[in-house]
Order: sequence, then structure tokens, then C-alpha cells
Amino acid sequence: MWRKAFLLGLLLPSVSPLLFFPESYSDACNPRFLPDPLTLRPDRLTILINGYSEARLPLLRSLAASYATHPLVAAVLILWGNPSTPAAALSSLSTHGGGGFAPISVHRQPSPSLNARFLPRADIRTQAVAVCDDDVEVEPRTLAFAFAVWRSRGGAALVGLFARSHDLDLEQRRWIYAMHPDRYSIVLTKFMILDTDYLRRYSCWGRLSEARRLVDRERNCEDILMNFVTAMESDAGPVLVGGRVRDWGDPRNNGGISNSSVANGGSGVVGIEWVGLSARGGHRKKRGDCITEFHRMLGEMPLRYSYGKVVDGVGEQGLCRKGGRLVLCDHQE
Repeated sequence: MWRKAFLLGLLLPSVSPLLFFPESYSDACNPRFLPDPLTLRPDRLTILINGYSEARLPLLRSLAASYATHPLVAAVLILWGNPSTPAAALSSLSTHGGGGFAPISVHRQPSPSLNARFLPRADIRTQAVAVCDDDVEVEPRTLAFAFAVWRSRGGAALVGLFARSHDLDLEQRRWIYAMHPDRYSIVLTKFMILDTDYLRRYSCWGRLSEARRLVDRERNCEDILMNFVTAMESDAGPVLVGGRVRDWGDPRNNGGISNSSVANGGSGVVGIEWVGLSARGGHRKKRGDCITEFHRMLGEMPLRYSYGKVVDGVGEQGLCRKGGRLVLCDHQE
């Protein structure tokens, strides 16, 4: 699959005129510059890939091409947040689409702010968006299933593939950022599906002004704030979906993943996994501090715990002894 995606990135025709100029924040919150919500397609989704590191450009190209081939994807928008990147370095990412491919366009962000990944955009013409990082690829079946789960919940839920949790440090009287084996309250922007209207609420709601400034100051926690927004509106926790996903940026990858080895999944010397924010020291503490501050700023703690995850198939659960071993009963020797 990864080799196919890489080859598609090379073969899809590049069209530099699709390299868009930055949208302004004022336009993003002006309904006159956005599609009528009643015209948004309910049966397709738009992929929003956040990009910043030029070291990841070959990987980003292959991921965008892979998403563009999915029949449920209406468009792929690459949200580029590095203002120092030359336009020529990004022009080859864009394609017109057609022939079964969704168009791919590059949007240079109005600033390096992580808040900009949640800006409403005129080119989003679907009721759902999938927000993802530039080092994660979701297999087609998992993408389709996650979208089906989102639709089955009426569009109110935040659906994701990577879960975390908030917890209370009673001694310090502060919230902490944690992982629990049995519950979660946050899904990450590594990959999440949400209603397009949540972009407007996040970016244009005056009540969040101070919280958005904190995101800018810390260069972190925009995903946590979006979880706050959706929980405040839905009064429910997120939904975790089980599936197959390749996370190139996880520091637990054995060996570096080099740009030259993206096509075949081999290891190399340039570690793509060390580019991301989560590789920085103090990352978990900083995110706990964000939860505490968002609680203070908003005057409420809306995050709700969810339990279990939704899977797209139920296999054999019983164990039988076969060949001297305990195996699933439908296991063939």
C-alpha cells in the first residue's frame, strides 16, 4: 500500500496554479466567504493535512496522493504552516484531480499558528472533515469505517483513531494528561473526523479567544481545545475507532524512516519521527497545563470519558485447544 501511495504521488500531474495564497482570519469567520451549510455534501469528506517540516515533503506527497484515490474523499487540502518554505518546494503537491482522483490543493496558512488548521475554508464543501497529521496514513477500509461511524452518530461526535485522557492530580489540584487502558476523553489530530461546523465554532467563537492565544503561546494543545469545543456542544465524549493505520512519526519506530525509504517502508538514517511536537521534552506536562488552563478560562470542565472502541468486525472469541495450544476456535492448523 505504501509503495502504491508513493508511486501515485509521482504519477499524479502537478499543477502549480493550485498553490493558493493564504486565507485571512477575517474571511474565515465571514459567512459571505463560505459555502451555504445547506449545500455541503453529507456523503463525502474533506481531508485536511497539516504540514510544516520540509523534511516530510516526500512522505506528505505520497500520503496526499493515497487519500486522493479514496472514493469517499471529495478533496485533499494541505495546510502548510511554514512561512519560510519556497513556493517552488510546494508546487508539485497540487493536482486538479479527475479520473477517480480527488483534487489536492496547498493552502499556505496566514501564520504558523496551530489554530489555523481549524480555520473554516471556502474549499470545504462537505459536512465532515478529517483532520490529520503529515506522518499518518489510514488504510482505506479504516477511513471508510470511521466515516460511517461518524455519520451513524449524527455528526455530533468527534471520531478518532488515537486516544488520550485527562485525569486529576488531587495533591497538586491540577489536571494531567494521561493514557488509561480502559477509558479516554481526548482524540488526537493525528487523525480525527468532525463536523465542519466545529471549525467555525473553534475559530470564531469569542469565548475561546484567550484559549486560542494559549495555543499560539505554547505551540501546542490545539487538539485538546477542539475536544473541549466538541464536548461543550455535544455533552459527550469522543468515539475511538479500531482499525489499521501507519504512524510514521511514532518515536517507537525501530530505526529512522528516511525520505528515500518511504516507498517501501524500509529504515534509514533521517528520522522523520523526531520532527513532531510530541518528541520534545516536557510535552506531556505542557499538555496537562493546557487542560488546567482551558478549564480555568472557560469556567467548566466539559471533557467526558468514553469506554471501549468501535470495530468493523467481530471475530471468533472462544478459545479451543488445537495441536497442544490454546487458539481461537476458528483457527486453521
